[in-house]
Amino acid sequence: MFALLQLLLLTVAANAATPHIDINRTRLKAKQSLAFCKQKGYNTRYCILIDMSLHSGVKRFMVWDFSKNDTMITGLVSHGCASAPWSGVWTKDKPVFSNSDGSHCTALGKYQVDGRAYSAWGIHVKYFLTGLERTNNNALARQIVFHSWDQVAETNVYPNGTPEGWGCPAISNNTLKIVDALIRKQKRRMLMWIYS
Repeated sequence: MFALLQLLLLTVAANAATPHIDINRTRLKAKQSLAFCKQKGYNTRYCILIDMSLHSGVKRFMVWDFSKNDTMITGLVSHGCASAPWSGVWTKDKPVFSNSDGSHCTALGKYQVDGRAYSAWGIHVKYFLTGLERTNNNALARQIVFHSWDQVAETNVYPNGTPEGWGCPAISNNTLKIVDALIRKQKRRMLMWIYS
């Protein structure tokens, strides 16, 4: 009985120490996103929020449902490896951000989720991303796209990290299947906001 209690206490302590989405901060970002979407004519039902301030081993990708004021889908998401070797977990808790071509970094800012096309990665689906700010306006030229990747896990891997690519926000295959079905039903383009 004592051993079981110790195990339970260790599990609770580990879960308390694991980073997680700050729902109040996320709701503020969602509120700002909705105002932007209304002003610019984007989808006002859903948007994609990616909180790069979180460790890459925890769920920091969110499809936000404006009508429910809550997350609808969450998952792990990769960030760019910068000068480190591709597919490692070198910067799992301190990513480097850049908009420069050849930087292999993720660029922060708001993106328009554009046309769906074939991808050599994951489930063979990608969405082009148009950077809407000075911090990410090279996305198309850099071939930064939203796709899935076999190496991205379905559940939290913390304290391990999610493998790092060349700057694309890549999610798990199963998560993209769900998100892809949702995006394809929308009449207006969706906003993706990558922030830290």
